[in-house]
Amino acid sequence: MEKRAWVGELKRYARADWRKSLWQMVNTLVPYLGVNVLMAILVMEGVPLPALLPLALLGAGLLVRTFIIFHDCTHQSFFNSAAANRAVGFLTGVLTYTAYTDWQRCHMIHHGTVANLEKRGVGDIWTMTVEEYRESPWHLRIVYRFFRNPVVLFVISPVVLFVLVNRFPSRVSRKGEKASTLLTDLALLGIVLLAHATIGLGVLAAVQLPIIFFASIFGVWMFYVQHQFEEVYWAGQEGWDHYRAAMEGSSYYRLPLVLHWFTGNIGFHNIHHLNSRIPNYHLRTCLDLIPEGEPVKAIGFRESLRTVGFQLYDPKGGRMVGFGDLGKRDALVHVPKKV
Repeated sequence: MEKRAWVGELKRYARADWRKSLWQMVNTLVPYLGVNVLMAILVMEGVPLPALLPLALLGAGLLVRTFIIFHDCTHQSFFNSAAANRAVGFLTGVLTYTAYTDWQRCHMIHHGTVANLEKRGVGDIWTMTVEEYRESPWHLRIVYRFFRNPVVLFVISPVVLFVLVNRFPSRVSRKGEKASTLLTDLALLGIVLLAHATIGLGVLAAVQLPIIFFASIFGVWMFYVQHQFEEVYWAGQEGWDHYRAAMEGSSYYRLPLVLHWFTGNIGFHNIHHLNSRIPNYHLRTCLDLIPEGEPVKAIGFRESLRTVGFQLYDPKGGRMVGFGDLGKRDALVHVPKKV
């Protein structure tokens, strides 16, 4: 099957099934809220917080799945009704600490610019090329190294992003996106005030902080692995190709079935970037449509751990590399003189 022909086949799945969407909401939101209630009861009963770790991890997995529902709503793929997508998107956005319209705009920019070296900076992870890093002033390289430190990138930044950064409009926000952020913040404030008047802020924090901590780490890790693997495709504006950006600039993350369930099949990221109107529950089926011989960047869990060592893109080699590949004399202080 020719490239265009098989991509055209994907359009059959680019339509929501309201029954599957509703069932996904039930089997995600109901247990998520149930975990929150159970944790709150146990906290008020004096159960030690470390004993609640399994419930917090379960809640985090369900919150990641909730974010995928939110994500699909921003693509107008979860329901065929725009109004339904907005309503459910706003609700799940509050639960995931993310403003629907504001995040939607950033994410659409990401889809239109993924793997484009000349259009980095919105909806993606800060990535320098080798040459950019070498020619940057020492203080910027220190900042970049700090940001790319695994502890900062995967442990500190995720929770800061969702809890604090998302409380403000993004730098590309327009009037509507700013209003979306304000409404989301007001809804979250309402939850805080309600908790203050009922269970207490201490209980709310004991329940939500560990859940959002682990969920944000899982979420950022998934996004990172899907675009930061070794042989990832990047190109300049003139040579950029949407098909290659999807198939070679986005990975297929092979995970156990239970993890694909909790992550809403977002590991089938190449398919998602080929056609973002496909609901998450159709992505697995679409993977089977890929003709034999087509480039698929399949990454297993063990292989994905290696991506932590990649911090820079090398256009000449066409791959991600680590700081160590620059050579010791190039680290931080050495800046080659321009001729």
